[in-house]
Amino acid sequence: MTPDIATLRRQLQQLQELHASGALDDVQFAQSRERLERLIVEQVMNPTDDTVIEGAAPAAPVAAPVAAPVAAAARPARARPSTRLIALSSAFVLALTVGGYVMTGSPSLWDQRAGTPTANAAAGADGQGGQGGGHEVTMEQIAAMADGLRQRLETEPQNAEGWAMLGRSYSVLGRAADAVPAYRKAVELVPDDAGLLADLADSLAVTNNRQIAGEPMTFVQRALKIDPNQPKALSLAGTEAFLRGDFKAAASLWERILISQPADSPMAQQVRESINEARQRGGLPLLADGEMPKGGAVAATAAPAATAQATPAAQPAAQPRAQPATQAAAAGKTSVAGTVTLAPALAGKASPEDTVFVFARAAEGPRMPLAIVRKQVKDLPITFTLDDSSAMAPTMKLSNFPQVIVGARISKSGNAMPQPGDLQGLSQPVALGSNSLKIVIGEEVGR
Repeated sequence: MTPDIATLRRQLQQLQELHASGALDDVQFAQSRERLERLIVEQVMNPTDDTVIEGAAPAAPVAAPVAAPVAAAARPARARPSTRLIALSSAFVLALTVGGYVMTGSPSLWDQRAGTPTANAAAGADGQGGQGGGHEVTMEQIAAMADGLRQRLETEPQNAEGWAMLGRSYSVLGRAADAVPAYRKAVELVPDDAGLLADLADSLAVTNNRQIAGEPMTFVQRALKIDPNQPKALSLAGTEAFLRGDFKAAASLWERILISQPADSPMAQQVRESINEARQRGGLPLLADGEMPKGGAVAATAAPAATAQATPAAQPAAQPRAQPATQAAAAGKTSVAGTVTLAPALAGKASPEDTVFVFARAAEGPRMPLAIVRKQVKDLPITFTLDDSSAMAPTMKLSNFPQVIVGARISKSGNAMPQPGDLQGLSQPVALGSNSLKIVIGEEVGR
């Protein structure tokens, strides 16, 4: 069993002390440190529920998530797609289907091995390591390990696993432009790995103004030819079909993800909602609650190179507790509203053109934003309403969660990933339906 992050960090500290004392020579220290750093990165990319990525958003999907890669480059097929993977991939993949706001960070940050993002909640991260305690790993630490890995790869250019790890590490950090060449190198070394091809397509889409058509889609098609049920590739292919108006194909592709889920699982319900949106627009009958597609979809209308029969592909992961959207809607609790102001003490640190993100994330569950709007400092004070129309993804609607945390963050870079020096304010957990929230941007990220 792999030690948890806290244990690995203690071991790394002890290793450094042994080296400083002379008990370990440079070669022994370097070898042992590399092994521990790799284990730490793998834990970061595949966290347990009490693992906190400080200063990060993912999960995912994401998946990530926002986001959770760093598996071996030639990883084996899994039994069924990860449920958390699908939820978090929606930060980019399914979010595009409703034309909602798309964050500037990496869209996926997830992997068929664990399906959990590490930077998935980009705009929702508070830089305080979450509320649950847990083992904190900072984005700076991930960046340092990624840079160290990059240096090692200069002397090990044929290390496919290392290039894959580097690409996913950069994805976690929101550095898609750096992730692309790392993924290209990994794909060059392992050309028949469907997951790597999907990862490359995903990062390419980010750097391609979030357009899946074109080069990203060629890698999606290659991935699906190798593994017709690669979940990220199916999500991307479905989104591409939706964006070009082929709603039947989008439903078909997403249904191939759904059929690998337990029919009554929370994730199946969330994926089913996305499918029903595509079905409704495509003039197809909607799936009822708990209903699974018959025969796995409308294969005849699926996107090119994506029509093979479905087979399960990765292990399911734990799901966030969510309130069914129908219950929330019936109760009239489908939004939160209020005002955002900037504390006078911080007014001198913001410029009129700086970006303001107003967002809501689940009080319990994924840290990725459920709903988000983008304004500028010159718009302050801002009166806002967040509801399902501003959702990041139809599978992760605000109305699915009974309590949320509402926040606002000023970003000079315009990047949805929190950066040191950003200004922010967060509410306590509030119930859906709260309409007089007062969010004061009164603290500096990283201070």
